Amino acid sequence: MPYVVKPGVIGVAIRPRIDGDQRSLEELLYDATQAVLADAGITIDDVDGIVVASNDQYDGRAISIMMASGSVGGVDRDILSTPSAGEHAFVLGALRVACGQYRTQLVLSWSPTEASSIPEAQRLAADPYFHRRLPLDEMASHALQASALMAQVPGLDGMAEAVLRKNRENGRRAYPELVETPAADAKPTRWPLPAGSTVAPVTGVVALLLAGEDFVRERGHADTAWIAGMGWTTEPAFLGDRDLAEAPALREAARQAYAEAGIEEPLVSVQVAEISDATPFQELMAYEALGLAGREEWPVASEDGRFGAEGKLPVNLSGGVTCLNPVYCTGLIRIAEVANQVRGRAGPHQKPGVRRGLAQASSGMAMQYQTVVVLDRAQEGAAA
Repeated sequence: MPYVVKPGVIGVAIRPRIDGDQRSLEELLYDATQAVLADAGITIDDVDGIVVASNDQYDGRAISIMMASGSVGGVDRDILSTPSAGEHAFVLGALRVACGQYRTQLVLSWSPTEASSIPEAQRLAADPYFHRRLPLDEMASHALQASALMAQVPGLDGMAEAVLRKNRENGRRAYPELVETPAADAKPTRWPLPAGSTVAPVTGVVALLLAGEDFVRERGHADTAWIAGMGWTTEPAFLGDRDLAEAPALREAARQAYAEAGIEEPLVSVQVAEISDATPFQELMAYEALGLAGREEWPVASEDGRFGAEGKLPVNLSGGVTCLNPVYCTGLIRIAEVANQVRGRAGPHQKPGVRRGLAQASSGMAMQYQTVVVLDRAQEGAAA
């Protein structure tokens, strides 16, 4: 879609795992806000508006944003909250800048673990007539999805194992002090997901600062990650209405983002990608829906290194969700990781020479919500 103002990311703060109980949630949000302001080199007075994404059930309190507002600078400042997913806060913040009514937006999401049972919160969000009676949480829906895919693709276990091995190696390189190796005696949590193929939820916070082109020009932000294209879609909530072995919403979200960014061949048009991989099977599905590798290519693509750290298109240099899983904000972290790669600020897992990156964020039951974002260094993303 045409933007009145071109939005870009000028600041990022990623806290993919926070251990201990020495700081309250309000303090963690304040720390993340201060970190992203420092990264962008601005103050809270430069922020026109704020968009946050939080889940009352995960936080264990009603209208969570009311308690968090002071920590993120929301007092006497325009602030919105979305309860659907962290990546949706990014889209909303970007559109607020793009419409020309705001010069800057702070986007922030968090996912605590100490207040609520995450599976129980997810069960409450499920369809009240059929799904809630199962009971069904997101991991159970991911397992159903893996089962449906296994029925169609022979040898899928081995491909998923290769994807998982790649991501765990990347994660230990990116966040060596945070990523743990699953115990050798780990047991499957949901059949047919292999033991150790997922990780337990952790507490995490992520924040980004968005700004329009005039603000960037005035402040001289040379390392801005510009939004070249975005797409977002959803599938039905009732799993019985869906083919779980397919990802039509992701295909459509990718089509929207690619068209906006002028991308015809994504495999050669981007230098890095971050994919939401709550399970390694979901990463394989994303390869196909994003136009990176059809399922007939999965056996070779999962083993030949093309998506590895030194490959043609590194995927999940951060390690992805199968390494660190702050459930509610993992999608926004994927966008933040790509923004840092484009800005040259990804730290130990930085890929040299990244000009354009692809972020895919999914959330909900069996990847119900899909968001695709293309970020690049050029203000007007060059057609590819």
